[in-house]
Amino acid sequence: MPKPTSCFAILALLAGFAALGQSPAPKLTKADIDGMMKELSNWGRWGKDDQKGTVNLITPARRKQAAALVTEGVSVSLARNTDPKKSIDNSSPYVVKMSPPVDGQFNMDEQTVFFHGVAHTHFDALSHVFHDGQMYNGFPESAVKPDGAEKLAVTAYSDGLFTRGVLVDFAWLRGVPYLDTSAVIYPADFDAWEKKTGVRIRSGDAVFVRTGRWAYRAAKGPWDIGARAAGLSALCARWLKQRDVAVLGSDSSHDASPSGIPGVSYPVHQLLIVAMGMPLFDQCDLEELAKAAAARHRWTFLFTAAPVRVSGGTGGPINPIATF
Repeated sequence: MPKPTSCFAILALLAGFAALGQSPAPKLTKADIDGMMKELSNWGRWGKDDQKGTVNLITPARRKQAAALVTEGVSVSLARNTDPKKSIDNSSPYVVKMSPPVDGQFNMDEQTVFFHGVAHTHFDALSHVFHDGQMYNGFPESAVKPDGAEKLAVTAYSDGLFTRGVLVDFAWLRGVPYLDTSAVIYPADFDAWEKKTGVRIRSGDAVFVRTGRWAYRAAKGPWDIGARAAGLSALCARWLKQRDVAVLGSDSSHDASPSGIPGVSYPVHQLLIVAMGMPLFDQCDLEELAKAAAARHRWTFLFTAAPVRVSGGTGGPINPIATF
């Protein structure tokens, strides 16, 4: 088995080798991912008690720059509509229970959802993932109790997220409506997207990766997205760390599935959340954003989101917004 450092040697080969949808010859192992956990770690970078992780990169200066991106005042939701009447892709349904009218004038309802999974647009706080008994910044997994997370809860982001958003549309890059479910995205693909658009991803950005998952579903019907899905190679974690990306979003679960790494099912989740301290937006619907961006030939926008302040929560359903 290769030593953990072996992944560093193959990264240079991959930089010039990978092309969207092609699988490179080198294969990563669990030992490689363990090595990247140490190499990409942000533990202690913002202090031993930090619970925000890479969101610290969204400075007041970055917020002011993002605000200046609003030139039209046109907003687009990045969330998927939920359907209370049925389950979506074998995930838990969003349940709405209507109450009888109150005082003859108020309609009220009760809503419940198991939001992690493949159906609902949601936010992953840093308490969502642990590795070898530890979460981001060395907080123990045991800090998550049956009644909620005592550390790294979603309330760390109570002030909301406000920064430059960037749509990286890999289906558009390849000239197709959606990627095949076997497609794997590599660092060289990010480089190719930057070259084509002239946009450079920078510190503090919220990056949204479009594979065209929902367009694929509309064209071909539901499938077992947990078993096979287009997504990122674990090698992209290093690229995102080098650019100091603050937040990552995707129209899927970020990770290419299957990962191709024995013993590691979700390497991107593990590397980004646990090692780097980067919160994630999962299962976004980026179709309308893709249309709006392509029509304007503009890939950057003001990104805003405000997770619900649920004490001890590992995340929550959310409606992220892009404003041009």
